[in-house]
Amino acid sequence: MEIFTANSLEQAITSLFGENLRIVSKRPVHGGDINESYCLSLSDGSAVFMKCNSIRNLSFFEAEAKGLDALRKTEAIGVPKALALGTDKAQRISFLLMEYLERAAKLTAYWEMFGRELAAMHRADYTEFAETEQGRPFGFTHDNYIGASPQINTTKENWITFFRECRLLPQIKMAERYLDSKMRKQFTKLMDHLDSYLVEPEFPSLIHGDLWSGNAVCGPDGKAWILDPAVYVGHYEAELAMTELFGGNPDSFYGAYNEVTPIDSGYHDRRDLYNLYHMLNHLNLFGATYLGSVQRILNRYV
Repeated sequence: MEIFTANSLEQAITSLFGENLRIVSKRPVHGGDINESYCLSLSDGSAVFMKCNSIRNLSFFEAEAKGLDALRKTEAIGVPKALALGTDKAQRISFLLMEYLERAAKLTAYWEMFGRELAAMHRADYTEFAETEQGRPFGFTHDNYIGASPQINTTKENWITFFRECRLLPQIKMAERYLDSKMRKQFTKLMDHLDSYLVEPEFPSLIHGDLWSGNAVCGPDGKAWILDPAVYVGHYEAELAMTELFGGNPDSFYGAYNEVTPIDSGYHDRRDLYNLYHMLNHLNLFGATYLGSVQRILNRYV
């Protein structure tokens, strides 16, 4: 899907909803710490969700729109629709407009349905999003971002190579200023023997890529909707690991997921290694507070 690109916020609104509509109010919506977010109330009583950043960061929203579109194409789980993006020189912003999700009460089986729908998404056709004809299924058609950090999605023939070259190594390079000689040697050893710790998946999966608890919300249907993706084709275990990084979901979520795709018994031995990527990214984005977490994971494996 080619999303409409506008030269101003006003142009985006009128092109989407008609010449007679205008923004009558703007209410801040709390969420992530990278972009500003607002609910825009329109003159016909409807609402639209807007994320904005500095005018030079339009690429954030171009990548996000592509990711949302990819996830929506699986038709497996709730994903908000990206409506338009662009820049507004008068306001000195770049922006992304999305459908506004009215929040409903969670269905009784919310977590079970979330687990099954995520598993179904991981089993959906991924071939549109990687170079499958060349036998390089792991990666994505475009690079994107993990938080504010660039995320390289160059396609690779196998998962372990992709995770080494496109996930861990770029973050390790960015983190060099934090690493002492011991950690440098540990990382070298880990990279040289990564295939001793990770396994190739039974099947590639299109994954959200940044599915911590803040990126899943209860939508208008009472079910889970997923937001703010860092999409790529990879191993579903990396997705499950991220859901456990900051507390985890209830056991019912993982039990329901396991009904659709049995979770390998060795996953728990690999979980922290997948999350090393995210801990390194937090180290690079937010500083030395996360160095201890990176060191603890390294000490477990090396």
